[in-house]
Amino acid sequence: MTMKFTQDSPILVTGAAGDIGAIGRYLTTMLLAKGHNVRALVRREDERAEGLRQLGAEVVQGDLTDLDSMHRAIAQVRCIYFGMSVSPAYLEATINTAAVARHYGVEAFVNMSQMTVTQMSITETTDSPQHKLHWLAEQALAWSGLPVVTVRPTVFLESFFLRLAAAGVRDNDELALPLGPSKTSPISAVDVARAVSEILDNPTPHIGQVYNLTGFESADLNHYARIFSEALGRTIRYRDVSFAAWTDALRKFGVPAHLVNHLAVMAELHAQGRYDRMTDDLFKLTGN
Repeated sequence: MTMKFTQDSPILVTGAAGDIGAIGRYLTTMLLAKGHNVRALVRREDERAEGLRQLGAEVVQGDLTDLDSMHRAIAQVRCIYFGMSVSPAYLEATINTAAVARHYGVEAFVNMSQMTVTQMSITETTDSPQHKLHWLAEQALAWSGLPVVTVRPTVFLESFFLRLAAAGVRDNDELALPLGPSKTSPISAVDVARAVSEILDNPTPHIGQVYNLTGFESADLNHYARIFSEALGRTIRYRDVSFAAWTDALRKFGVPAHLVNHLAVMAELHAQGRYDRMTDDLFKLTGN
């Protein structure tokens, strides 16, 4: 089925009611500010969904792995932003969404992947189950014939440096992470959303492209501890914590095993220097 779209046809944003560090809510706000109609997919009806309505988005409740949900979400939309949090169901959700998107003939499918996929191939992988799902999802999308744009950000600032480090900074004045002496180039979800909003504002030139997004600098954790110190007005020091103790603490806090395994591999790759990487793709897309 091929639909006829106009500039008034909505853009679907998945994960629109996401938590701290989620791209969808920022992206929804930015696309609305650019004058686009936005259909926001949410998992549940709550105050976050109502907040999206107040912003001006059309809100649809559904599950990325549910076929009926995705028909409701995708019918009449011209472009899709697909992003999903770390989950064992990631590949199923990607293919379910892609199948329905292909049925309706969308004009662009912006896929939020991960930058580590750049280092993966049919013979090279990592021990992270999530990395493997992202690589497989990219393969499936390439086979789908959809007009795909792939966005691969490096580690998110909000995950390791805010959510996972917040308690140590607050309680002990330390940035306590198992990342060794390595350098890293974290990027903010806000900047990733800015890049995606530019793509979706005029997707045609970007079809088939892969954008690897990093922050504005790659530095060691002592450098980022100094940035925390300047922002908070007190001395924050980096402490390279035991890898085993860190992952045990995650489990004790009830973090799901799939996510713990993914974060553990990310920490190991950091310690190996695999996140010491820089590109200018963010600047190319946003101009700053």
